Amino acid sequence: MARSEPYHHENLRQTLLAAAVALIGEVGPRDFTLREVARRAGVSHNAPYRHFPAKDDLLVAVATDGFDQLTALMQKSSARGKTALGRLQLCGRGYVDFALRSPHHFLVMFDLPKISHEPCKDEPVGKNAFDVLMGCIMAAQQSGDLPAGDPVPLAWTAWSLVHGIAKLSVSGNLPLSHRATLNFTQRATEVLSCGLMNVEA
Repeated sequence: MARSEPYHHENLRQTLLAAAVALIGEVGPRDFTLREVARRAGVSHNAPYRHFPAKDDLLVAVATDGFDQLTALMQKSSARGKTALGRLQLCGRGYVDFALRSPHHFLVMFDLPKISHEPCKDEPVGKNAFDVLMGCIMAAQQSGDLPAGDPVPLAWTAWSLVHGIAKLSVSGNLPLSHRATLNFTQRATEVLSCGLMNVEA
């Protein structure tokens, strides 16, 4: 029986993504090559081009996959909250938790120069995660836990806080364990919520 070519297997795209993330963890997102990704995935050097015509296409796919995972973790974390404000705070905790669990995804998602994120897509990469945050912000406004008005500046403020914590942590500049970082994030979001209540609409 003739053996099928490796690039025909159904999970090739996910295999290539996993190989790319692992390689990025070793050499960074600028220095990896599609040829090396293919070698690590155990496929021919031409196989990646069936899914990713260029290196930037693979980076966009890694970023998209990362934002999908981030969105799911933010939703899962916030769902544990008993109040609108509690869900907002846990949403931020989920954001930092993702960065700690998936630092290489986080690097590609935020530390590269803006890649042309597939202009044919209806929504920009990352909008799904921001929509989760916006939903939590608007729910907290409706419950009276945050001031009424345009929710976008409030979302930017909350995002900036947790992103700063995440960035400091994954770069090794926040000397805390994973659990301690999440506890710190919880406390920081509580303090931020109190401050935001004093912001004029």
